[in-house]
Amino acid sequence: MTSTTDVDTAQRALQRRTLAVVMASQVFSGAGLAAGITVGSLLAEDMLNTTSLSGLPSALFTAGSAATALIVGRLSQNFGRRTGLAAGYAAGALGGAGVVLAGYLDNVLLLLAALLVYGAGTATNLQARYAGTDLASPERRGRAVSTILVATTLGAVAGPNLVAPTGTLAEGWGIPALAGPFALATLAYSVAGVILFLLLRPDPLLAARTMPPSTPAPATGQASARAFAGSVPAGAVTMVLTQVVMVAVMTMTPVHMHAHGHDLHATGLVIAVHIAAMYLPSPITGILVDRVGRVPVAIASGGTLLAAGIVAATAPEDSVVLLTVALALLGLGWNLGLVSGTAMIADSAPAATRAKTQGAVDVSVALAGAGGGIASGMIMSATSYPTLSVLGGVLALAVIPFVAVSATRGTKFGRGQHASRMRFVVPDATRGTGGGAVSTPPR
Repeated sequence: MTSTTDVDTAQRALQRRTLAVVMASQVFSGAGLAAGITVGSLLAEDMLNTTSLSGLPSALFTAGSAATALIVGRLSQNFGRRTGLAAGYAAGALGGAGVVLAGYLDNVLLLLAALLVYGAGTATNLQARYAGTDLASPERRGRAVSTILVATTLGAVAGPNLVAPTGTLAEGWGIPALAGPFALATLAYSVAGVILFLLLRPDPLLAARTMPPSTPAPATGQASARAFAGSVPAGAVTMVLTQVVMVAVMTMTPVHMHAHGHDLHATGLVIAVHIAAMYLPSPITGILVDRVGRVPVAIASGGTLLAAGIVAATAPEDSVVLLTVALALLGLGWNLGLVSGTAMIADSAPAATRAKTQGAVDVSVALAGAGGGIASGMIMSATSYPTLSVLGGVLALAVIPFVAVSATRGTKFGRGQHASRMRFVVPDATRGTGGGAVSTPPR
């Protein structure tokens, strides 16, 4: 009969394989995401011959992302992560190809439709983080999420640096230079989808369904109960609020800087630091989420975003340094909220309905980001950038009472019971003689 140690070893090996495959796909998908978004507004401005609609690509990306998050979640729910994520990346690649074709034909209607479909890649890129948590033991889910986010960062850094070379290549083929990065996105999303479809076997979500409900290892006692407290609503609210605040303040910072005489170099520096702060702290955040707890880190996200709002509001108009600090705090607060919120949902959503729930939550996050971007312009136009920043920080504080209540009433692991790690065991061919074997999870 197979021992518990053998079962745990097999599961850890499968989790390592899953993380390696998803990380490889995320490096490519991150490049595709960043390359397209970098020039999307410029391409729209060029083809529409107006600057008033240059923000349309962002709106279309978001709409496509929200719709795809739900579809990818449902596909994953019914057929596994491999099918859902691969289909999402295929749609993103199709959208990228459509943008290239629209640029070649100078067809605005095709451009708008293709940008909407291109948003599928954005949603799938974000949904992939959940695949890293399906087989992770509860006390390592935060680190699993952070691992995926760091892999995305590698691609996101490479993507914008390939904009110029792909533009030159596109011109050589008679395609507008600004459509070139979308050709890169098409290739990158295609490779990401192929990697997942061919190599994400066994499927982590389907494998997780063969396991009994899991709880954290008992070594940490009451600290473990606190660490894994949380609920789906708490995770969703954490991510929605941090997304709204981050997008609102980030979107208006370049506008604020331009209005006060800062050049594009200074603006680019501030935004680059912000993006780095969104992703690079992920390994540390993952450790904190697993060791200190989901709820404390979620609360810290609210406090960090408030600090970001205060610094942004009080920074002198000519101070690039303080604006950089503010945007770094803004990115860090978002990171804390995303990793802790994702871990709460992974803890609380049953494997049978997990993907559908995660897809629905990501729809809310995408729509919240769109709403934050739209509202930020209205608020800043009616008041000022400092007012917008302070309001954003105050809104972020709403995370604290919500997750605090969740910590008291929500799902808590390790309370009054001996915890055990996840196992997947099925009888083997020797069942009649009492034998057992580690199952091969469904593909």
